[in-house]
Amino acid sequence: MSTLNIKDRFNIELPADLITATSRRQVPNACFSFVKPKKTAKPTMLHVSPEMLSALGLTTKDAESDAFLKVFTGNEVLPNTNPYAMCYGGHQFGNWAGQLGDGRAINLAEVEHKGKTWALQLKGAGETPYSRTADGLAVLRSSIREYLCSEAMYHLGVPTTRALSLALSGDQVLRDIMYNGNPDFEKGAIVCRVAPSFLRFGSYEIFAARKDMGTLRTLVDYTLKQHYPHLGEPSKDTYLQFFKEIGEKSLDMVMHWQRVGFVHGVMNTDNMSILGLTIDYGPYGWLEGYDHGWTPNTTDSGQKRYRYGTQPEVVLWNLFQLAKALYPLIEETEALELILKNFRDKLGKARLVMMKSKLGLVETDKKDAQLVDELETVLQRSETDMTLFFRNLGNFKKKEAADGVSVIADAFYSPREITGKLEDAWKDWFLKYRERLKKEIPNDDDRKIAMNTVNPKYVLRNYMAQLAIDAADKGDYSVIEELFILLKQPYEEQKDAEKWFAKRPEWARNKVGCSMLSCSS
Repeated sequence: MSTLNIKDRFNIELPADLITATSRRQVPNACFSFVKPKKTAKPTMLHVSPEMLSALGLTTKDAESDAFLKVFTGNEVLPNTNPYAMCYGGHQFGNWAGQLGDGRAINLAEVEHKGKTWALQLKGAGETPYSRTADGLAVLRSSIREYLCSEAMYHLGVPTTRALSLALSGDQVLRDIMYNGNPDFEKGAIVCRVAPSFLRFGSYEIFAARKDMGTLRTLVDYTLKQHYPHLGEPSKDTYLQFFKEIGEKSLDMVMHWQRVGFVHGVMNTDNMSILGLTIDYGPYGWLEGYDHGWTPNTTDSGQKRYRYGTQPEVVLWNLFQLAKALYPLIEETEALELILKNFRDKLGKARLVMMKSKLGLVETDKKDAQLVDELETVLQRSETDMTLFFRNLGNFKKKEAADGVSVIADAFYSPREITGKLEDAWKDWFLKYRERLKKEIPNDDDRKIAMNTVNPKYVLRNYMAQLAIDAADKGDYSVIEELFILLKQPYEEQKDAEKWFAKRPEWARNKVGCSMLSCSS
């Protein structure tokens, strides 16, 4: 552990909370509060990411040490470091929620290795001034989901925070899994999350809302210096470029979500990374049936604000809130509005490019948007598995007589429904798709190779994560390892893993944890 190259900046260069107690309170004029992780009863390390060990300059031997166990379960503080919880606000489900902050996350330190800086953060390590009425802890099920998903997303090519370790705390934690008045004790757990920064839109909103322009400017200038140094010295033009880059990164991120069928579930502004990373894996989910209206979040089941089909629009809405937060430093409404308008214009184009890549289309055709729209319409007329459909679509041959339906038949949850007008609609679309493919230069084999680089074969479906959770709850951690290895190569053919390339089993359709999840999930 002594090999960690500690290079703390955030808690040295930015203003700190003057009070050191963890009592819940409003924290003015500060970017963070110093806190210490809670010591746990009997910690056990369950899994460590070899990739992230290496990225931090650590070895397998380090991971097996008692020091590693103690530090990454919150039982020991790294020498010469001062752990802290970050202060931020946010819009939740469209409404300003005021101060939020790291309620169950504690930042240990920043580490520099091979020219990269990583912030180490424990999730579930105890109370902070921002915990509100909660205990600052996390449970095994949510920790497994976060640990597996953040690493799976990275290998899918989606911008994301990472995970170093997953551990049991040895404590029991009381949780009401579905918020229905039936709390129960669960195994406590801690994940070490890793990212260049955990700053989010709400980090800036809180100071703008409080009209604390001094701290807002200090934080923005710090962010420029540490994470956007190529933009140059702080100025109005630099702030505008800063906002523009954040927007571009955020739009790129959400297009990747749409591409692989990931639904975040709680896209509040406090869950939007300033670096365009997927952050805070709570009630997320993966599309089973291709349904633009699906959300995994029980809290959002009525409004469906954060459903799959609206995620790009929500990013734009969140960027608008960030623009309002940065406005006091820029004071140019027209310039900010122009950037936002350009983002909206880019959105439709980016989405078409993404969908064309999933269809193996490179050349330009004026009817491409119509072809995509017609596909999405017929996809949603019956329950059709997104991952299986697009992966198997690569097997379609443009010169064969097959109608195409047989090629993707395994993706239908109810194959008997594909008759009559619905079957005709599918056949009609495949005829148009075949004609469109004739304009493409690559042959069928090359097109399939290209499509397989954007259409994953394996994603972390909720039922898969639940199987790992159920096994782990009984002391069997082998499924965590199996999925961890599987999801490192999501685009590759893995002959020994074919069981995971399948539709959601019927038993999982309405099972808690496999369909809808709460924010405590």
